[in-house]
Amino acid sequence: MKGLCILGSTGSIGTNTLRVVRGLPDRFRVVALCAGKNLDMLAQQVNEFAPRVAVVGSEECVEPLRHRISALGYAAPVRILAAAEGQVEAATLPEVELVVSASHGVTGLVATYEAVRAGKPVALANKETLVAAGELVMESARARGVDIFPIDSEHSAIHQCLRSGHRHEVRRLILTASGGPFLKTPKRGFGSITPELALKHPIWRMGGRITIDSATLMNKGLEVIEAHWLFGLSSAQIDVMIHPESIVHSMIEFCDGAIMAQLGVADMRIPIQYALTYPDRVAPADEPTNGSAPRLDLLRKRRLHFEQPDIRRFPCLQLGRAALEAGGASACALNAADEVAVEAFLSGRLRFPDIPQIIERVMAAVPAFKLSSITDVLECDREARQRARELIAAASSGSLN
Repeated sequence: MKGLCILGSTGSIGTNTLRVVRGLPDRFRVVALCAGKNLDMLAQQVNEFAPRVAVVGSEECVEPLRHRISALGYAAPVRILAAAEGQVEAATLPEVELVVSASHGVTGLVATYEAVRAGKPVALANKETLVAAGELVMESARARGVDIFPIDSEHSAIHQCLRSGHRHEVRRLILTASGGPFLKTPKRGFGSITPELALKHPIWRMGGRITIDSATLMNKGLEVIEAHWLFGLSSAQIDVMIHPESIVHSMIEFCDGAIMAQLGVADMRIPIQYALTYPDRVAPADEPTNGSAPRLDLLRKRRLHFEQPDIRRFPCLQLGRAALEAGGASACALNAADEVAVEAFLSGRLRFPDIPQIIERVMAAVPAFKLSSITDVLECDREARQRARELIAAASSGSLN
């Protein structure tokens, strides 16, 4: 049985990962669960999956989690650790054979990087890992022979399509995008977009930041950067195509003109299970092969649509490409500024069309230096966040321009 450490076990990816584990009880055992402040859910997970270690977001959460676990009648020993140090210890335990990186922010980045340095394969959903520190992480992965399996549906699709050819045969990658909730909204109407409207994604059910990133197409800008590090292709070889049905999750065009596409329903269990069971494909034990497992009915879909993204209305996509092409600290600054800007939009302190303006100005303000260590990454992240907060404060006072 493969030992798992799940970073971000109470989030969307983490809970879906545990659904996969629940359906394949003979293949996996949960060694460590790491979460933030959702102690009720984490206690329930500990009670069900009996990990050796549980990690909470801060020291203040340790005793409350212990009390919740005890109240459930759970008596088996479990070590409770806290914060970034606890995540790193959990991700590098000897019994851990695969780290599922699904937590948010730079805390997940540090634990994921240290897991790679410890020789642990990673199933990756934490975007900060490759956007902010792609060069460092991939250099360490290559040096230690560590596999990184993408969980994002688009990168998982590329990984699956690559099994039909060699990387040197690839002409281009085609990442698909649903287009989010404002695909047909005129740009002049962007100023009246509220957080409530932006959080209504037409296909996927996701967390707040990634849902807003989908609405601005920043998620595709970030995915272009991730694809570069995962698959070793330049920005010019990575295209983005709007596909509102979200049936084709991504495609590869090979040098002979053949195109391979991965299709499936919009269910994150599929790419998660692919990453966990690679190179095998298996049917969950609790679902008969002809039963309730996620399946695509093409006869009901009938038509699939594709179009080019409108970068004038969605400039965040081009900001992602610009950060990749600039190199150095640019992508780290982009990621940090985006997170702060999205938080400000969701709290009503920033207008929707101001998000790309804040990001672009932060990128211009942060020096374009090479990130030689995780310490450099964390410092760049801190500086970019501070600059973004200053710009948002200026926007709130009407002095951004």
